[in-house]
Amino acid sequence: MITWKRTTTLLALLLAVASLNLAGAEEGKLNQPPEGFKQLFNGKDLTGWKGLVGNPKTRAKMSPEELAKAQKKADDSMNEHWKVVDGIIVFDGKGQSLCTAKDYGDFEMLVDWKIKKDGDSGIYLRGSPQVQIWDPAVKAAGGVGSGGLYNNKKNPSKPLLTADNPVGEWNTFRIKMVGEKVSVWLNGKLVVDDTPLENYWERDKPIYETGQIELQNHGNTLYFRNVFIKELD
Repeated sequence: MITWKRTTTLLALLLAVASLNLAGAEEGKLNQPPEGFKQLFNGKDLTGWKGLVGNPKTRAKMSPEELAKAQKKADDSMNEHWKVVDGIIVFDGKGQSLCTAKDYGDFEMLVDWKIKKDGDSGIYLRGSPQVQIWDPAVKAAGGVGSGGLYNNKKNPSKPLLTADNPVGEWNTFRIKMVGEKVSVWLNGKLVVDDTPLENYWERDKPIYETGQIELQNHGNTLYFRNVFIKELD
């Protein structure tokens, strides 16, 4: 005879198993690119990434020997402060930005990010700042959400709306860059609509045609995962 107590226990066990299976399935999807995209982060190590050396303008002035020496130093620093933990890129708040080893022109990018209270970060496109990431409550943000082209002066710099999840929760960017124009979706909502990204390093010039993608920091703990790219050119 099956008692109510035994039925309840069996139901609880089945729910626990189902929960574990669901968690396993979700974990299995981590860092697996959707159709048409490629991994920028393999989920295991920082293969395909490098440390930050200067900026596009200063790097262009370096000889190959100077750049190689500076890159070695930057890579050593990168490996001290950027780590992979359980399929997630974790930055300890020290050191410089994390950069793709490859340069990109026109592309579509997907990336999940998470910050702590008062966090401040960004995504550099073609080596140039930036698609903003921050806690809307920090003084610099003034209640403005993430996703805006923060360093623009002539063109819009603020997002169309605030679409951030609460601090400590994961957010997802979809970033599309074609020519000088950038569109950004944050958590599925359009926050930047086909807006020119200005050249921060050389204001009298248009944005560079190609360049590295950078995960930028402002001295706080950062988390990134599911970093994918689709080249459009």
